[in-house]
Amino acid sequence: MSTYKRVLIKLSGEALADKKNRLILDARNLLIVAESIKKMIAENVQVAVVIGAGNIWRGKFATQIGIDTATADYMGMLGTIINSMALQSSLENIGVPTRVLSAVEVKSVAEPYIRRRAIRHLEKGRAVIFAGGTGNPYFTTDTTASLRAMEIEADVIFIAKNGVDGVYTSDPTKDGNATLIKDITFDEMLRRNLKVMDLTAISLVHDKNIEIRVFDMNDPENFMRALHGEDIGSIIRKG
Repeated sequence: MSTYKRVLIKLSGEALADKKNRLILDARNLLIVAESIKKMIAENVQVAVVIGAGNIWRGKFATQIGIDTATADYMGMLGTIINSMALQSSLENIGVPTRVLSAVEVKSVAEPYIRRRAIRHLEKGRAVIFAGGTGNPYFTTDTTASLRAMEIEADVIFIAKNGVDGVYTSDPTKDGNATLIKDITFDEMLRRNLKVMDLTAISLVHDKNIEIRVFDMNDPENFMRALHGEDIGSIIRKG
């Protein structure tokens, strides 16, 4: 039985990329996410998704080629729409009705983001993908995830990482002594300056009853393990 009834999944753009062949999207990664969402919906869980665009565009490139920050951020928002459409296609290919709702108006390919419409789609058993970030520059998709989770009253945010199985005391790719933290509060995470989500994103959910679960998406069963409250990855919650 699922522990949560309404879930928001946060994916980085890199989590969907084909790193081996240096392609922006990987069919296997898209299918892992799509099939996991299908299984959750089959258990009457409502599922929303926020995807980044780091596989397509990185803001740090902007200064190198003379693009101002606001414009670079809008370019990133357009990248999230591309990723959202790709996931929508993967979901619909396996029979999951899906709606992309964008904070940036692109009527030809996505519905405009309207909170009540998003909740109605979820209640009808559709997967909902939030594209276009918050619609404003200077805010990350981490912040989008926290904001949308609050707006739709999600129980939990799943942060599905590509090759990282939770929150560590330091960067495990750089520090061989880094250890996995199984359970941590928002306050402690901020005190220790652990880079799970940006500060704005954490400040939004800091006092809310929304858990954050961080796990490795490379094991397709981890989505369901997290959904059922099993001891995988890391849990971040209100103190």
